[in-house]
Amino acid sequence: MEEGLLPVLVKGEGVWLYDSEGKRYLDASGSWWVNLHGHGHPYINQKIKEQLDQLEHAIFSGFTHPQAVRLAGRLLNLTGVPKGKVFFSDNGSTAIEIALKLAWQYFVNQGISKKGFVALRGAYHGDTLGALAAGERDVFVRPFESLLAPVDYIEPPGPQTDWESLKSFLEEKKPAAFIYEPLVQGAAGMRMYEAQPLHRLLGLCRELNILCIADEVLTGFGRTGTLLASEQCGTPDVMALSKGLTGGYLPMGATLISEKIASEFYTENTQKMFYHGHSYTANPLACAAANASLDVLEQPEIQAHMQWLYASLASKAAEWNASDRLPKVRVKGNIFAFDLASNYKGYFYNNPARKKIYAWCIAHELLMRPLGSVVYIIPPYGIQPDELDFLLDRLKLLAQTWPLKAST
Repeated sequence: MEEGLLPVLVKGEGVWLYDSEGKRYLDASGSWWVNLHGHGHPYINQKIKEQLDQLEHAIFSGFTHPQAVRLAGRLLNLTGVPKGKVFFSDNGSTAIEIALKLAWQYFVNQGISKKGFVALRGAYHGDTLGALAAGERDVFVRPFESLLAPVDYIEPPGPQTDWESLKSFLEEKKPAAFIYEPLVQGAAGMRMYEAQPLHRLLGLCRELNILCIADEVLTGFGRTGTLLASEQCGTPDVMALSKGLTGGYLPMGATLISEKIASEFYTENTQKMFYHGHSYTANPLACAAANASLDVLEQPEIQAHMQWLYASLASKAAEWNASDRLPKVRVKGNIFAFDLASNYKGYFYNNPARKKIYAWCIAHELLMRPLGSVVYIIPPYGIQPDELDFLLDRLKLLAQTWPLKAST
């Protein structure tokens, strides 16, 4: 391949991707966190083909279809709010936009004055304007800051949290909602924090009439060791899902809301209705893929394999953390991350270590996009023991050959 040209991917099978020159790459990050089971899964393929022969797409305004009805019910049951509602959209950013708009209008409809939102430092919630506003004000965001909604930031809750000061801060700010990535802040460098303090913070928000929005775009569908990270830290008022929703096959987002919030929008008063739409809302092919992916997740043998994967990564993390010659690893479910030495102190995307690590991985048959000098993997659940050994051995080699003292 000529220098500077990108590899052309032509085939995917299991955890492997193949380019036009026959080279293979283990998809170590699930194609940007979307692929749950592996590429070309025969059951999901078949269910999409069956749906294609029935209905490819139709307007979802004033109509519905069986795949959407089934999927909405399953998603609501997963979150423990079976009487709630689902708003389908196209991706994670749009699921977040809808969540923020619903939370804001919920109070507007009641005539309650709110002043913006609260989010976690280091957050990332997407690239549309509302989602950008809720994220860290970094290099991605700065050109658009004058367009963004007001958001205040707090540190992820933990042992050092001053709860009285935090309560006073929230009382002063009067936000409509607190938006958070539960347990793992992905784009912040796979930053992990504990469930119990988050659970306490959600309780505080409810005490102060602040809605809680869980961004489970990354953490949903088993990534943190439970089907939803919220199972470990408390049920939110609003939840955004995407990425793994269709098993990595088709773009789709879903915003789930409680019955309490939904009730504010079922009214004859047209000024209080929620006006938001997407042309491909509840696309039948995407819904079919999502239902098929959930079918696979529910299989006992898949559940057992996922538990093996979680345990294997936790064991490897403990082994690395016991060594003086390897980086310290943080692990949650099938998210495994560590930091390599780097002198760069700015935003991770500008860190020159990123390109060096990426090139090393490509040369060693791994597709993995580092977050600056943060190396992480989120492998598909279908990964087999020999493939996991291959992946972890490559990561160990990377860690052992990277300079202990930063040169970049």
